Amino acid sequence: MEADDVSVREQIFHDRVREIIISILLFICLYILCYFIITHFKKNAEFVSDDNEEATVNRIALWLCTFTLSVSMGAVLLLPLSILSNEVLLSFPDSYYMQWLNGSLIHGLWNLVFLFSNLSLFFLMPFAYFFTESEGFVGSKKGLTGRLYETAVVLLLLTLLVLGMVWVASALLHRDTTQESLYDMWEYYLPYLYSCISLFGVLLLLLCTPFGLSRMFSITGSLLVKPRLLEDVEETVSCALFEEASLSRKLTGGTSCWIGFNMEVVKRHLLSVQARRIALELRRRASPWQRNLSYPLAMLLLLALTVVSVLMVCVHVLELLIDDRAMPRGMEDPHLGAASFSMFGSLGATVQVVIILYLMVSSVVGFYSSRFFTGLLPRTHDTNMTQIIGNCVSLLFLSSALPVFSRTLGITRFDLLGDFGRYNWLGNFYIVFLYNIVFAALTSASLINTVTWAVQRELMRLHKLPLKMSRSAIPLKLLLANGLSKIQ
Repeated sequence: MEADDVSVREQIFHDRVREIIISILLFICLYILCYFIITHFKKNAEFVSDDNEEATVNRIALWLCTFTLSVSMGAVLLLPLSILSNEVLLSFPDSYYMQWLNGSLIHGLWNLVFLFSNLSLFFLMPFAYFFTESEGFVGSKKGLTGRLYETAVVLLLLTLLVLGMVWVASALLHRDTTQESLYDMWEYYLPYLYSCISLFGVLLLLLCTPFGLSRMFSITGSLLVKPRLLEDVEETVSCALFEEASLSRKLTGGTSCWIGFNMEVVKRHLLSVQARRIALELRRRASPWQRNLSYPLAMLLLLALTVVSVLMVCVHVLELLIDDRAMPRGMEDPHLGAASFSMFGSLGATVQVVIILYLMVSSVVGFYSSRFFTGLLPRTHDTNMTQIIGNCVSLLFLSSALPVFSRTLGITRFDLLGDFGRYNWLGNFYIVFLYNIVFAALTSASLINTVTWAVQRELMRLHKLPLKMSRSAIPLKLLLANGLSKIQ
């Protein structure tokens, strides 16, 4: 019996060590990827300045931002990895090489992401912001020690202020439990605070995702070559070149017929014509496959993903009305490899993963496309440290709410693991039901608006486009300008 107990303890120890090693390797990969992403956008002048102290502070803040961004990416990958792991174990139940993939590893990853999300949101990001903005107290010794001392004091005061506000809010909402758990900060107040923040993140996803789904069509269209019906690309390029040459001569010739003309307007018109000419040349150089197939296929794929998302939410609304098991809830043991989380098997699980990642990308696009957050949009090698911190906090808000967002909408039946399933508002039927209704309505309205406006715009373009581009289609003022320049 003693030998059996020792072997069991050894097996548990080895399993635990293996899970820690896998988690560390996964985090290292995410950290390296996020470091390259942030260094691509950071302003290099802030890290090579003459002030060595300021460069050191920015470097420390950069490390903290990289950690936070890697946690955000880990939160995005939680549900896809969990769903795919279950399908892999269903396909290879007795494989020796898949023994490391089990429910304990997945559950540990969920707990680590939840812990690091709290750590980044409540400590690391406020510390990074206050550390970069601090200068040391008046009369104290300048340097990193003085800035660190000021940051610690400000962070402590902010912590006391936030905890006091949370205690007052919980006292107003839950009078009985507040007096009993006044000193139980770790078990009650921190999860309560994170539950409120997660609710804010889920509401932010509710607003950003439908808007981002509609913006995905225009952004994809700007990156691809659009097919143009009834249009001769060669003739259009020739007209653009003719107009650009005419405007250039107008600026450099100084003819008497243009005296008093607003040259700034001409310059802006010339820049727009040059941009249109470059786009036309790109379309002319594109292959027939790119001109005629890539854009329609991409639009059809985006349309299919959006329609499938709306249909899944509509089905989930019906399930909420007839089945209590459709409500999102927590789960202690995932039981991986027992059954598929989709009625369509591996194909349905793959679709769920694609939809989850698509909704995350759409929410980020909608967030940065909103007029309230366009100032946070990072620019290549021109993003200061404060903007990087703001971007990391925003992405952490969106990504940490993604598992709850996906489960609330019924995109997947994989229940929330660990502390993600302890949110107070998850058990409220009216909140969950109204959330699904609002998402389906906003997404449908955005989709209909996008499709109808695109059709109207294309019909208007075809109505104004002549059947054959000729010299008569060139504006008369451009012909006159070209003739006058040739006479002179």
